Amino acid sequence: MSKEASNQQVEILKDDPKKALIRIAIPMIFSLLMVSFNNIIDRIWISGLGSDPLAAIGFVTPLFMVIIGIGHGIGSGSNSLISRFIGAEDYENASNSALHGIIIGAIVSILIMLCILPFINNILLIMGAKAVMGYAFDYAFILICGTFTFIYNMLFASQLRAEGDVKRSTIVMVSCDVLNIILDPIFIYLLGWGISGAALATVISTFIPTVLAVYWLFVKNDTYLNYSLSNFIYDSSLIRGVLEVGIPASIEELIMSFVSIFLNAILSMVAGTSIIAAFTVSFTLLQIGMMPGLAIGTGALTVTGVAYGAKNYENLTITTHYALKVNIAISVAICVFLYIFAPQVALIFTYSEVSAGLYPILTHVLRILTFFILVAPIGAICASVFQAMGKGTISLLLTVVREFLFVIVFTYTAGIILNWGSDAILISFVLAVGLGSLISYLAVEYWIKKLKRIG
Repeated sequence: MSKEASNQQVEILKDDPKKALIRIAIPMIFSLLMVSFNNIIDRIWISGLGSDPLAAIGFVTPLFMVIIGIGHGIGSGSNSLISRFIGAEDYENASNSALHGIIIGAIVSILIMLCILPFINNILLIMGAKAVMGYAFDYAFILICGTFTFIYNMLFASQLRAEGDVKRSTIVMVSCDVLNIILDPIFIYLLGWGISGAALATVISTFIPTVLAVYWLFVKNDTYLNYSLSNFIYDSSLIRGVLEVGIPASIEELIMSFVSIFLNAILSMVAGTSIIAAFTVSFTLLQIGMMPGLAIGTGALTVTGVAYGAKNYENLTITTHYALKVNIAISVAICVFLYIFAPQVALIFTYSEVSAGLYPILTHVLRILTFFILVAPIGAICASVFQAMGKGTISLLLTVVREFLFVIVFTYTAGIILNWGSDAILISFVLAVGLGSLISYLAVEYWIKKLKRIG
């Protein structure tokens, strides 16, 4: 890609926010779908090793998701800061902030490995992996050693997206999944490395696209931003600028993981394993259904960041409202489809004699939780807008209110205190997320009106 093409992409971010939003969102939807597809294929290959290796991965996954959450947070912080400087037409600070983001990535990667590797056995025991410790250790140790690759893959993809380079950002992300799908059977079965091979496949399939990103940024040097290390000037305010969004965004990921564990615990106290199984399957489907909304939120992070940096509050308003409108239209279509065809979808997961009894329960649970798709992405998009403006603390506060004050209180009250059963827990969960999203929307509207009034 030429410098001229990179400049044109930046101009689209500034001048045509609707087009820029869609240009980022569509490839992101594809990228997120590939992640889900890769996870399914990964589990299929590992299931061939037996139930113990599969269970081991289940224990390690929350630990791995902590790393992914931190990487996502740093990427969001870097994206937000770069976008704001691009909007302000401050090329030097935009480039310098990208280099500061890379330094933060190195420091965080080292800290993660130092904090986890020496205590990995104890951590796995606390997480309940004693019965499958050998498998869990082999899998977790390799993944933790690959922390650098996971952090930098997400960081480089975010930085490319910040300057509107959607094509190469998508390549960096999607290549990981394609390579992992290819390498999994080779490493697990052909080379006979078992669960260690699965972990190595994940690390190597992430490492190769990350090296490609390094080539684009530091060797080919045809990006809008200048990644020359000779131009690096240490500035603590840039470190702070990345972390002001990055730390809250990472904490938000951890909070939502914790709440998922809490919901499983509440359901296990009130209902049987069938409800938990139905909730698990339904939520997996809902996460796929939410991907368009999450992709739109990712696009909004970049485009509204540019508008905010340029003090173009009209574009900020246009982008925010357009993102919400497009998301609602898509979410309604997905919601209607899942509600109508819930029996057919449930049949896919209950086709065997062993699981046939789950069919009516899964159909019922899926129809209740389908409405989650209508409300949850609204909160995610509003969070992205606040992050784009550098207001990561506000985004975190809204997440805390939604997840702790609403979701936990509503579901605990309905399920445990009032003893209304599993349906009440699921309905109160959807209502809590909806109320939290409404408050997030009102907060964004208030903040944008305040900006217009002041500036």
